[in-house]
Amino acid sequence: MNAIDTSLKSNTPVKLVSGNHACAIGALAAGCRFFAGYPITPSSEIAERLSRQLPEVGGVFVQMEDEIASMAAVIGASVGGVKAMTATSGPGFSLKQENLGYAAGAEVPCVIVNVMRGGPSTGMPTRPSQADLMQARWGSHGDYPIIALTPASVSEIYSETMRAFDLAEQFRSPVVLLYDQVIAQLTETVTLDGASRISVSRKWASGPREAYKPFATGSDAIPAMAKPGDGYRVHTTGLTHSETGFPTQQPDAVTRNLERLFTKLDKHRELIDSYEAVNCEDADVLIVAVGISARAARRAVEQCREQGLRVGLFRPITFWPFPEKQLREAAAKAKAVLVPEMNTGQLQFVAERVLARRVDAIHLFSGEAIAPADIAARAAALAKGA
Repeated sequence: MNAIDTSLKSNTPVKLVSGNHACAIGALAAGCRFFAGYPITPSSEIAERLSRQLPEVGGVFVQMEDEIASMAAVIGASVGGVKAMTATSGPGFSLKQENLGYAAGAEVPCVIVNVMRGGPSTGMPTRPSQADLMQARWGSHGDYPIIALTPASVSEIYSETMRAFDLAEQFRSPVVLLYDQVIAQLTETVTLDGASRISVSRKWASGPREAYKPFATGSDAIPAMAKPGDGYRVHTTGLTHSETGFPTQQPDAVTRNLERLFTKLDKHRELIDSYEAVNCEDADVLIVAVGISARAARRAVEQCREQGLRVGLFRPITFWPFPEKQLREAAAKAKAVLVPEMNTGQLQFVAERVLARRVDAIHLFSGEAIAPADIAARAAALAKGA
């Protein structure tokens, strides 16, 4: 019996949906009850779905005047105690960066979906790209922590959207969901098993109100948030602040609180890191890819294995923080590493830094996806050369 038949037998709903539709369903299953956004291709289907479905579960949908206001509204809703998200693409993601940095600095949990399209500038609104990988990490000014997830299937968009909310709530961090236009508008069968899941809730303040400090923490480095109406005094600002939340430029307080902010995700990597390793144990050539390029790379691995060539695939699912240790382990025996990506070398740059070695690459930025045959041919050449 195949997986779909098993799901049907157990009364688990199975649907044929697009990636953007799966994102909306996953958000609702995760408990999202607020969405603020502005239409932009190729992410608009997320907003369209949620505009109809959020009111049905007591949620709120707001179409804002632009992407800057959208991000600000999401921050406000989250501070108000609601799980909140927005969705956008290239130019809109650029406009969200200042407020995204505010959310990271003020430690406001929220989810930002960026459906990557061709750029720069207006670029190719209806064609795919993978050129926002670095922007997701470094798009706002200053140093700050952030989590970015890169699903590679419609089903994974569904599950990673739910995980994005869990991570945001658990670690008081913005979480960016990054996937390309192909995956966004691809239609696949998805098992919708999120209704029975137990969502992760943020850590709410408890204990004496007079002793509460909104940015004081224990060993987990995650401060407890004040639930609106519970009577805890809070001051939220984008300025550097002490544990009280009030602005300070006192060097010791600034250093102490920023060091905690910068390192809080590293304390919980076992809960954040996610990746997939396929045939890496004996691989002479390791392919490293995300999104639709990883889908093509998986087929390329199969084609190479059919020829007796030892080729494997490493796919980061959590892209930031990058799973460096896991990539080094996957590449330990590989004589060559190949990165196929739809940009000019962003993942290649990361792989070369992590592995401290030269990495071969296929760069395509024409608005077309990289074909499995092209990846297989390059991997085969590297394998035979090794």
